[in-house]
Parts: sequence; structure tokens; C-alpha cells
Amino acid sequence: MPRFFKSLFGQVVLALIAGVVVGLVWPDTAIALKPLGDGFIKLIKMLIPLIVFCVVVHGIAGTGDLQRVGRVGVKSLIYFEVVTSIALVLGLALAFWFEPGVGMNVDPNALDPKAMGAYAENASKLTGGGFTDFLLKLIPTTAVSAFANGDVLQVLLFSIVFGCALALIGERGARVTGLIDDLSHVLFKTMGLIIKLAPLGVLGAIAFTVGKYGLGSLKQLGMLVALFYAAVVIFVVVVLGLIMRVSGFSLFKLLRYLREELAVVFATTSSDSVLPQIMAKLKHMGIRDSTVGLVIPTGYSFNLDAFSIYITLAAVFIAQATNTPISMADLLTILAISLVTSKGAHGVPGSAIVVLAATLQAIPAIPAIGLVLVLSVDWFMGIARALGNLIGNCVATVAVAAWEGDIDRERAHAVLDGREPPSPRA
Repeated sequence: MPRFFKSLFGQVVLALIAGVVVGLVWPDTAIALKPLGDGFIKLIKMLIPLIVFCVVVHGIAGTGDLQRVGRVGVKSLIYFEVVTSIALVLGLALAFWFEPGVGMNVDPNALDPKAMGAYAENASKLTGGGFTDFLLKLIPTTAVSAFANGDVLQVLLFSIVFGCALALIGERGARVTGLIDDLSHVLFKTMGLIIKLAPLGVLGAIAFTVGKYGLGSLKQLGMLVALFYAAVVIFVVVVLGLIMRVSGFSLFKLLRYLREELAVVFATTSSDSVLPQIMAKLKHMGIRDSTVGLVIPTGYSFNLDAFSIYITLAAVFIAQATNTPISMADLLTILAISLVTSKGAHGVPGSAIVVLAATLQAIPAIPAIGLVLVLSVDWFMGIARALGNLIGNCVATVAVAAWEGDIDRERAHAVLDGREPPSPRA
């Protein structure tokens, strides 16, 4: 037991329990602890752009095989679209099967539109320029602005171009490649120091939640929340479990390996808070640097599995709650629009509600004001969204690496089994 408490996972679990206790006994104090969680996430986010840059550039320049990089990118996008489509369809199917909104008989005219003001404005920005505008937003104004704004996709684009240039100039870029590799080691060491603060961040985040919403808010939140959690579990166990099995690995062993990161995400509801650690652990498993560097950051915007389930499930829920009939054409429109709107969701304030608003704007039959119904439970659904998205991206990395032959299987099995792994392959 003392060994358990000395581990980061054990300390995070203790912080979770302490946060619940503080939230119940001293709710005012618990609410005041919110900056601990916010500060921890900000510390992590300040390193993410530089870590993504170093991992991607060194991965590309180190291999010198630009064709391999291109194949990984194409295969990743194919994988993302297929799996995301499955998630969207699952959300629709469960919503129609269990009908969580039927019987609420909500009058849209009785809902307060003020609560949707900021979200509607952001939704307009998200969809205003269409797909072309989305592509243009991937290009930073300057290389420095991509890092200053912390836009992972913009940093990724610059990193790919920079890495390809280093690979093309050959030996003349060797010193730069070596410097970037050294810098990445310093950054990961810095991340190791910051991650020791994870228990404090978890304590602040969970104490604030319980103090503000009460313990009951962590239990029964209605059929919509319960159905969403069930949907995410089904998707992870069945769909992602099958993908892992086809790839030659066990999903549950992967989840055990990532248990510390999953615990942090559970408490902070932010998958950003563990992005660098996840990349480091997947590399430690024996997955090639360039594959980890391409799939994980791209997946944070293009492979939002649990997020996709949420969009379709919530859209149908609102239609049912407001007694709005929706046709097959409406359903197909929801699927098509969701495939596009979800891609720009990462980094948008209130992204879940914003994307849902942007999706419903294309379907006039469903009253967008119905989003007010979801606002009250959105934070709690965010826990499952963050966990599902993170697990989905980790599985995507393993699957693409297995597809491309970019994983040292002997080392991966040893790591997942908890054994001492052999030396990583070159």
C-alpha cells in the first residue's frame, strides 16, 4: 500500500477522494480551489506547442523518409473519418433506441435565449467561412504566432514543413536535428517536473465541481448523461477493443498502462492536460517518433470519437424533448455537418455546445434554443468526452503504427504486460 501512495496514480486517487471530501464539507473553500486545476492545465499547455514541434520535426528529419510520413498522414485521415463516422452513427442509433428526450414536452419559446448568446456567436465563427475558411485557419499568420496562440494544428503544419525541409537538406541539417532532439529531452524533463503537481490540479478541479454542484451532481444526472456514458463505454470496449485486437494488442492492457493519464483527465475534463505524457508513453511503447508526432496532435482535432457521439445524441435528444419530428434527410444532414464542424472544435471556448449549435444551424427543423437544456449537464458529459477522445487517439496511434509497421511489437507487448522492455529499435 505505501508503494501505491508513492506512485503518481495513487497520489491522484488520493487527491480525487480528498477533493470530494473538501467539496462536501467545505463547499466555499472547495470553490476557491478552482485555480489549482486551472493553473495545472495552463502549465501543461505552455509546453505543448514546443513538444509537438520537437517530436514531429525530429521524427520526420530522423527517418529521412518523406514517403513514409505521407503514408502515415493519409492512413491517419482515412482511419479518423471511418471511426468518427461509426461514432456519429452510434450516437444516432442509441438516441432513437432509448429516446432520452421523449416525454419532456419542452416549449422552445419558454427557454431563455440569453444563455446561448456567446455560444451562438462562436458557432457562427466556426461555420461562417465553410470548409475553405477552416483550411485557411490551419495556416498561421507567422510561424511565431502558431506557438504564441497555442494552436496545435498550426504548429503541426509548420512542424511538418520544417521537418521535411530538414530531411531534404541531408547532412547540412544534422546539427539542427540534433539540437531539436536535445531540446525535446529538456522539454520532457520539464514536463516530468510539472506532472508532479498533478495531484494538486486534480484536488482543485474535483473539489470545485463537488463544492459547486454537490455530490448528487456526480451520480444521477438524468437519462441523457447516463446514456452518453453508456455509449462511450460501448464504443471504447466494442469498437476500439476490436481495433486493438485486429492490431494485435489488448485494449485493457493499454488502459492500465495509461491509468495515470486517464485519472488526470477524469478530474480535469481536459485531454490537453496529458498530451505530452501520452506522446512520451506511446514512444516508450516502441512506436516510431514520427508516427506519434503526426497521429496524436492531428487526432486532437480530427479524431474526436466521444465528441462525435455527443453531437448526434444531443441533437436527437433536443428534437425529442421539444417534440420536433425529424426526417431521414435531417439525420443525414446531421451526420454530414457533424463530420465537418467537429474538426474545428478543439480549442474553441465551450466547444461542445458551440459545435452542437453550429450543427443545428444547418437543420432549421430542430430549435437551436433547445441547447439550453444541455447546458446544465454539459460539464459532466465533458468527463466522458475527454476520456473517450483520449482513448480513441491512443488506439488510433497504435492502429496506424501497426498498419504502417511503425511499432516494435516485442517492446510494446513487454511494456503493456508490465515487463522490462528490450532496447527500442532504431
